[in-house]
Amino acid sequence: MKIEQLIKSTWNSCKKQLTLLGGILLIAGTSCNKYLDIVPDNIAVIDNAFTMRTEAEKYLFTCYSFLPRNGDPAYNIGLLGGDEIWLPRNPRDLTAYAWGTLNTSGIATGGQNAAEPKLDAWRGWWQGGGPDDRYGLWKAIRNCNIFLENVSNTSKVRDLRLDERTRWLAEVKFLKAYYHYYLLRMYGPIPLVDQNIDISAPESEVRIKRKPFDECVAYITGLLDEAAPNLPLLISDRTTELGRITRPIALAIKAKLWLLAASPLFNGNPDYASFKDHDGVALFPATYDATKWDKAAQYTKTAIDVAEEAGHKLHQFLGTSFQLSETTLQQLRIRTAMTERWSLEHVWANPNSRAGFDMQARAMPRLAGSESSGQARMQFAAPLKIVEMFYSKNGVPINEDKLIDFSNRYTTRLAVSSERFNIKPGYETARMNFDREPRFYAFLSFDGGIYYKYDSPGNSDENSWVVEGKYTQASGATDALGFLNETGYFVKKLVDWNATHTNSNQGINYRDYPWPEIRLPDLYLMYAEALNESQGPIGDVLIYVDKVRSRAGLEGVVASWSKYSSNPSKYTTKDGMREIIHQERGIELSFEGQRFWDLRRWKKAAESLNQAITGWSVYQDKTADYYRVRTIFTQNFVAPRDYLWPIRTDDIRINPNLVQNPGW
Repeated sequence: MKIEQLIKSTWNSCKKQLTLLGGILLIAGTSCNKYLDIVPDNIAVIDNAFTMRTEAEKYLFTCYSFLPRNGDPAYNIGLLGGDEIWLPRNPRDLTAYAWGTLNTSGIATGGQNAAEPKLDAWRGWWQGGGPDDRYGLWKAIRNCNIFLENVSNTSKVRDLRLDERTRWLAEVKFLKAYYHYYLLRMYGPIPLVDQNIDISAPESEVRIKRKPFDECVAYITGLLDEAAPNLPLLISDRTTELGRITRPIALAIKAKLWLLAASPLFNGNPDYASFKDHDGVALFPATYDATKWDKAAQYTKTAIDVAEEAGHKLHQFLGTSFQLSETTLQQLRIRTAMTERWSLEHVWANPNSRAGFDMQARAMPRLAGSESSGQARMQFAAPLKIVEMFYSKNGVPINEDKLIDFSNRYTTRLAVSSERFNIKPGYETARMNFDREPRFYAFLSFDGGIYYKYDSPGNSDENSWVVEGKYTQASGATDALGFLNETGYFVKKLVDWNATHTNSNQGINYRDYPWPEIRLPDLYLMYAEALNESQGPIGDVLIYVDKVRSRAGLEGVVASWSKYSSNPSKYTTKDGMREIIHQERGIELSFEGQRFWDLRRWKKAAESLNQAITGWSVYQDKTADYYRVRTIFTQNFVAPRDYLWPIRTDDIRINPNLVQNPGW
């Protein structure tokens, strides 16, 4: 795609150009004697970047190049920074060890600190405690401001058509808004950098302050409102422009912004009631404002309507010539919603970050004994609490199903022939792995589980790959390099079903896909959540939750709870429906990095992230020994401190107008 090619081919040259235009924008600067890197007073350099369309286009894609690389596990904060995916604690594989700093000694294990914050988007330092030129979001905002200032001047870039100029300005306004939103979600109140500070500005203007949260929301909303009308409804040139920002994307981010603003973390949170800047200005709203949920519902419904007008719809599997059971076809409908390139379900797919080998090999179990462990590293493990989150086959929580008893879920039993498309017949595996909803088998695999993919033996799901996960088996935890799974549950969702073994079965060919930043089910469940908080469990709440459940092969909420739940009236109250929506989001959006942020905005992180990470005893080779629950790690989330990122201590010292987040 053109956007990917331009980002890759122009990044090095643009980086040199950006160096001439100024360093990374840090609110507190990069050294003790500078509060801010200022664009040099070199008009010739700036003008050169905006003399011709081709040069301006390079700068446009430089602004795009700072989009988060969520398709790379090392950069997706939500994927490995919470409790949804766990990594081996002591892998010898150096690449996995670098990721281990994120998971086992970083955010997930309580290793965050203010002296050297991990995953620091404020300064632009990321993995390994060093600067990352592609993740300084204040630098990104700085570049957006330079672009907007110059391209808004019609005397510059004279060969740029008016329609292109209008669209490019809208795209960069969106990017500027998005980078502010991303920082707001991480840090809470932030400075608002509407224009770059002039080199001659006095020190008082350079030492900028954080703005109140609601002011930040209003500012970002304004940028998105300016951008949206001038963005295309859809990408018509799918050969060269896929990945460019569209109107549905802008409206979806506006909806996410207001869902964030309406949620308990930022809407009258008493933990932040006394948090003020040095001038006594309150940085968080002191009282709860119910109208924010009204706006969140309104904006999300608008985003849905415009997305559907643009042709976005829930993904359906395109089909195959192989003879497959309905069970397997249902799983493929669910699995490919994540991994199908440019699926119509993907309101925003980001080609700046593709889920390729690094993402998929870390999730893939070894299926063949001859397979190189480096090709199927199987290090992404789902803890038991995540496994238990998925519904029963009746579409209700396993602790509510009145027809199926899961109280003995840690015992084992043999699979029978009628279960052969999910579990190998005659295989003894955990009771918990039986009688679960289709998403359980589509998103997860486990000891004894069927792992259907394109090259399954016999081109059929009657003779498919099987995961054998005990210690001495192919997917067991025996690898000396740390290519192992700590819990016994493998994340199938992230692996495209087109992955194929080589002829010798020693390697695997993975087909990458642009990371889906926003899928349509996310918007459906956002709307249901906001509307439920605003008006209670009225018609549209159930309708939009049921849209997601229907694609997942489940009955609607009313039917499922009425027939199968021990709490049949749960959906009739706001509190009960809230619980249902939260669990539905957890399941449908699992292993995408969404849970990490949802737990925070719901103020549920202190509850969930102080539970132990558990799994099976994967270092055992006998069934009775393997299926014993083992505590892998006990997380320690400190509230309210850990809900927000710390600003680096040096940055606070350099710019004394900044105030540190509570608890840091």
